[in-house]
Amino acid sequence: MSFLVIGECVADIVRAPAGSGAADRVHPGGSPANVAYGLGRLGRDVTLLTQLADDPTGRLIGEHLRTAGVRVEAGGAPERTPSAVVGLDAQGAATYTFDIAWTLTGGAPAGLAPAHVHIGSIAAVTAPGAAAVLAETGRLRGRATVSYDPNVRPGLMGEHGAAVARVERCVALSDLVKASDEDLAWLYPGEDPHTVAARWLSLGPAVVLVTRGAAGSLAVTRRETVTADAPPVAVVDTVGAGDSFMSAVLDTLAGQGREALGALGAEYLAGLLRRAGAAAAVTVSRAGAHPPDRAELDAAEEEFALRSGRVS
Repeated sequence: MSFLVIGECVADIVRAPAGSGAADRVHPGGSPANVAYGLGRLGRDVTLLTQLADDPTGRLIGEHLRTAGVRVEAGGAPERTPSAVVGLDAQGAATYTFDIAWTLTGGAPAGLAPAHVHIGSIAAVTAPGAAAVLAETGRLRGRATVSYDPNVRPGLMGEHGAAVARVERCVALSDLVKASDEDLAWLYPGEDPHTVAARWLSLGPAVVLVTRGAAGSLAVTRRETVTADAPPVAVVDTVGAGDSFMSAVLDTLAGQGREALGALGAEYLAGLLRRAGAAAAVTVSRAGAHPPDRAELDAAEEEFALRSGRVS
């Protein structure tokens, strides 16, 4: 099964804590790129339609993606590779300051026929490139399932009402949506995540997933509502955690068509959340957006099961 991910690459410049004497760290990033990288690490056939400049960070990101087997297709070349200055608090939680432009033109190469398309983050809602993302997703949706992660960046979203409308347009194109509780708090202040998930289901998706950090995760379909705990883990930083969760979800659901997604049972959904949570736990246990490969993920899931008493 082949995957197409459409979206931005970003050089994450992780600031060292003030007074630590440590140097800043530069990590390949960008939510869609992280998802593609995570799928590649899990052995999946994946292409990333993106933009990379011919500069040091662009070459760094391109090589990073290729080490996981990701094919990189250029949709136009920006003057410089986008960057994000990442600040970490005492608990390793990340905040971002972006320098990014998104001017994607064109679509996937002729002959590429992915079974699944993933979109999200800055690329899906930022003009002018978002128009190309949505056009390509719409073109492929007749023969491919679609997933979406809003990965909200408030400083880049513009006026709130218009931003919500753009996000909901992407939700309506999708079969599976994953959002964090922080995403939902910005989009719909004061609303319960269960309420938002139910409303999004009415727009078209079969499954809505909500990640809640250390509080675990939630899966909602028209038939089921399932929660799962997060694995206990010592957090180094949270960069890329949600993207690792998304990659593990897509890997686990590979081959499930639209009708099958809507019919997923509670037990299956609980296992899906646990496996994706294990992937996120591996990622937060080390610096940068470095998701597990399949052997690491299998081991992490087994350890989580043992700790929680599900395996004797």
